[in-house]
Amino acid sequence: MQNRTKNILMLAAVVLLALLPLVLIEAEFGGADGAAEEMILTIDPSYEPWFNALVELPGETESMLFALQAALGAGFIGYAAGVLRSKSAKTNSQ
Repeated sequence: MQNRTKNILMLAAVVLLALLPLVLIEAEFGGADGAAEEMILTIDPSYEPWFNALVELPGETESMLFALQAALGAGFIGYAAGVLRSKSAKTNSQ
């Protein structure tokens, strides 16, 4: 099987893995913080947080920071994969 065919199949698999849960699972997507807060209030309704955030950011800013964090992580992983691949290519050519 050619590399181009493998790449297309892997890309199709990634797209399917991303889209199938959105299509097949009818659930409300939420963050872990909200789920944890809900669970804590279920266990102890009188619970009061002992610490408040220093700065309350708007939801769009939080989303932007989360996306930036994901982009930086993906960039780091891509860079590391590129470095490892170039080292492997150098080793094989020598």
